[in-house]
Amino acid sequence: MVSFSYTAADEEKSRGVRRMKSLATALLLAVAVIYALATWARNAGWGPWTGYVAAAAEAGMVGALADWFAVTALFRRPLGLPIPHTAIIPTKKDQLGASLGQFVGENFLSADVVRGRLQAFGIGGRLGAWLADPAHADRVTAEASTALRGALTVLRDSDVQAVVGEAITRRAESVEIAPGLGKTLEKIVADGAHHRAVDLVCTRAHDWLVTHGDSVMDAVQGGAPGWTPRFVDKRIGERVYKELLRFVTEMRDMPGHPARGAIDRFLTDFAADLQADTDTRARIERLKADLLARPEVQDIIASAWSSIRTLIIAAADDDRSQLRLRARASLISLGKRLSTDARLQSKVDGWAEDAAAYVVTTYRGEITSLITDTVAGWDATQTSKKIEANIGRDLQFIRINGTVVGALAGLLIYTFSHALGG
Repeated sequence: MVSFSYTAADEEKSRGVRRMKSLATALLLAVAVIYALATWARNAGWGPWTGYVAAAAEAGMVGALADWFAVTALFRRPLGLPIPHTAIIPTKKDQLGASLGQFVGENFLSADVVRGRLQAFGIGGRLGAWLADPAHADRVTAEASTALRGALTVLRDSDVQAVVGEAITRRAESVEIAPGLGKTLEKIVADGAHHRAVDLVCTRAHDWLVTHGDSVMDAVQGGAPGWTPRFVDKRIGERVYKELLRFVTEMRDMPGHPARGAIDRFLTDFAADLQADTDTRARIERLKADLLARPEVQDIIASAWSSIRTLIIAAADDDRSQLRLRARASLISLGKRLSTDARLQSKVDGWAEDAAAYVVTTYRGEITSLITDTVAGWDATQTSKKIEANIGRDLQFIRINGTVVGALAGLLIYTFSHALGG
């Protein structure tokens, strides 16, 4: 069983209930004494007025007792007697919970009711005005950063790395890259964008040859047959070096060099083969598969998550980071637009209404069962005690009012009866 938490505030309210009970009971005793005295006075011949007082007091007692019975029957059995339909709250607690759940479901968890309330509320405009305030945008940004940081901290790196690696690999395997590479290469050649790369290679090659001329000549001489004279090997090495340097220099300085044209034609043909040649495309796919299967590549893909996670956490912690600044600016911009754009407000209102209507229609049973099950889990005695502490003081006024109204009604009836000659 789950009971209410009976707090010090509830105990203070219970003391107030007891005081009101004492007052109501004292009033009942007072009218009882008045009835006894008035009856005695009437029998003693004190005059007709004693009949009026006795009638009023008698009716006041009846009203007080009836209301005492009604109020007491809500929480317990009057005088401990097993009278039917008493101790209503303890004995009918579960039915009351079910009725309350049904009432809430029918009158509050209705799609029409929810839509009507949200339409009157104007979520889009209110949200826009709220977000347009920089202080509120700062608050949302800070809360979102905290949530993001918490989510990233909870996630296990190994799990995320495995998911990221599998997703990237699966995506790469499912998409043929050769046609895309071919189109890109074709555009690069058509725009002449590769010329800078060729210029850079020629320049670097020329500079390297100038710096390492001796190494080139030694390599040529070292590859010569052992039976050739040494001076011949030297002359051949020098000749090869000079021709190689001349070729690279001309290629560097002449935009129309035949070798450059050959490179252009090769790249053009290769771009076309990447898009149309079946064998070339198949070789590229095999190369891609081999590359993805290499452990080094998989390690790089998996480790990318760690770097991204570190960057995101650092950005979320820094209130001056571009991530938070851009998020704040976006929220303020969205708020200003929402507060002035009627069409956008209408869309947001519609989304909110649809979402709320879906929730209340789809999960109405679960929501109402929460009320029903919660009430069913309460301890009957404690529940009755808790409710009486909170509303019992007002109920005691019913007893007082019953005494007063009963006395007035009795006096009126007695007067009316005598007026008719009774």
